[in-house]
Amino acid sequence: MGFHEIRFPANLSFGSLGGPERRTEVVTLTNGHEERNSPWAQSRRRYDAGLGLRRLDDVEALIAFFEARRGRLHGFRWKDWADYRSAPASRPVTATDQLLGMGDGVQRAFALRKGYRSGAQVEWRAITKPVADTVMVALGADLMADGKGWALDATTGVIRFDTPPGKGAEVRAGFEFDVPVRFDTDLIQVSVASFRAGDLPRVPVVEIRA
Repeated sequence: MGFHEIRFPANLSFGSLGGPERRTEVVTLTNGHEERNSPWAQSRRRYDAGLGLRRLDDVEALIAFFEARRGRLHGFRWKDWADYRSAPASRPVTATDQLLGMGDGVQRAFALRKGYRSGAQVEWRAITKPVADTVMVALGADLMADGKGWALDATTGVIRFDTPPGKGAEVRAGFEFDVPVRFDTDLIQVSVASFRAGDLPRVPVVEIRA
């Protein structure tokens, strides 16, 4: 399976329907109680790219992108307009948005991640496809200059420091990011007459582990 480091046209993903999916296995016991288990450590996102189409030009752009990815064969980047930043929607991205880990004087590589908090619970999501020119890094509250003392692998979401952060130093980052996805179909059916009548084609897209 290949992955193309190209983003699905953001103007077409705007308006699409989608979000996180969990898989939970539920067994109901004879006494009415339940046992619940999840084989997935993280959620998986699904989208419908067809809902972002507004013009016939958009259909042509979609078909060209689909053909270049050869259907389900190659993955690509997707901008989830509902969740693409390290900061809440109400404020700008800053270098201290997300805690990546604590320095120990030895570790140099830190993976980008985003925390989802509700009450006492925090669910961490691995960010593997950051938008390179949006990433900011801080040690504690001190912003590190772009490319000075650290480097980003934008294809994996890993930051590597030239010198290991000192023991107890908070490694933080702020960023925008894409979701690694693929088409979840090898068939796109479009009727020009139906499209003009408002009947949009369904184009499922699913997150992949990249």
